[in-house]
Amino acid sequence: MDQSHVDVGINMMTIETLTELFNKYEDEYGKFERVENPLSHRPDLCAFIRLDILLPQGRRDIVSSAEHDQIYLGIELEELLQVITEEDVLYLTRCGVMLDTEVDSLSLFV
Repeated sequence: MDQSHVDVGINMMTIETLTELFNKYEDEYGKFERVENPLSHRPDLCAFIRLDILLPQGRRDIVSSAEHDQIYLGIELEELLQVITEEDVLYLTRCGVMLDTEVDSLSLFV
């Protein structure tokens, strides 16, 4: 599949499109120095703040679980799909966020 362009359009993003975007930017993973206007000097905190801005109605801890060296985020993907943009995916990827499609969750290594 040619991933040089992923058309999000003006409608809500699908989980398939979100997956394609995370795959498209996998070479940017963890390249925090490339984040423009970071919200924090710490990559994980930067990602948490960005997600909180995208979904300000969240009222529970952002870390929902952990397994070995990976944390899973308490972000409802259905809600995120309504607001996330390609720019957000790139930003989050550079902060070390991954999309784990096996459990339908955003995650980070710790």
